[in-house]
Amino acid sequence: MNKAVDISTKKLISLAPNNWAKWVTGIPDIVTGEILNTEFQWISRQSDVVIQAESPQYGKFLILNELQLRHTSEMPRRMRAYAALAEEKYKLQTYPVLINILKISNSEIPTSFASNFIGLRAIQDYRVINLWEVDVNIAFETPLPSLLPFVPILKGGENESTIREALRMLRADEQLNQLETVLAFFATFVLESTLVQEIMRWDMTVLRESPWYQEILREGQARGEAEGEARGEARGEVRGIISSIETSLEAKFGSDGLELMSQISQISDLEQLKEILRRIVVANTIQDLRNVL
Repeated sequence: MNKAVDISTKKLISLAPNNWAKWVTGIPDIVTGEILNTEFQWISRQSDVVIQAESPQYGKFLILNELQLRHTSEMPRRMRAYAALAEEKYKLQTYPVLINILKISNSEIPTSFASNFIGLRAIQDYRVINLWEVDVNIAFETPLPSLLPFVPILKGGENESTIREALRMLRADEQLNQLETVLAFFATFVLESTLVQEIMRWDMTVLRESPWYQEILREGQARGEAEGEARGEARGEVRGIISSIETSLEAKFGSDGLELMSQISQISDLEQLKEILRRIVVANTIQDLRNVL
């Protein structure tokens, strides 16, 4: 479990690009080509995955896939930018898809960007797929191996037997077995960590190497660095970590988790806050976190 593995979004989608493309577009006779370079000249950040595709009805086009751990208010503007940059680089029409992984609120997620500035309009529609609304059977029946690591958070995928079946399928395929840490990470959102540890048969500290856990930690650090630079003080990084803790608590424990924020927000020690964020990943209950605090 200590070797470096590729469990990126590109790796996930490349497991079965044709079935993935059929799922996100709803075009049954689509045929995918190569996964394209997403380094755009004018921005430093890459879009997640751009696939070249073709169908008898629509000809050649691009499928732009943007996977987000959690939806943010920045996404409509970013989807507009990514779609335009992809079309400019490859000179093909683009079908943008935003896939949201974790539900953090009941607010409606927008499916377009629209602005009107001095009478000039900019509009970009895109498809939104919320994984918590996707039937878990799609992962097994299509098949869509790219969705197997997300089984615990798919609709109907929260029970132990379904998670064990997803793990069995991942471990049975040499190309897929790298993804079990991702499955374990999301399993902790619906099962007790002791049960997840029993199912996985390895120490739960392995989850600290999960790219999704690292993404939560990096997100907080990035916010903090930005705030700290803008304000000229170290408190910015602390506030960034606290923001990530709040989002993680809401994603895993809902409103019960947010009740802890009044206490956590009073903590100023950066290392203590990072440890709290780590503990959220493996916590079974809110009481576990109260004990840590």
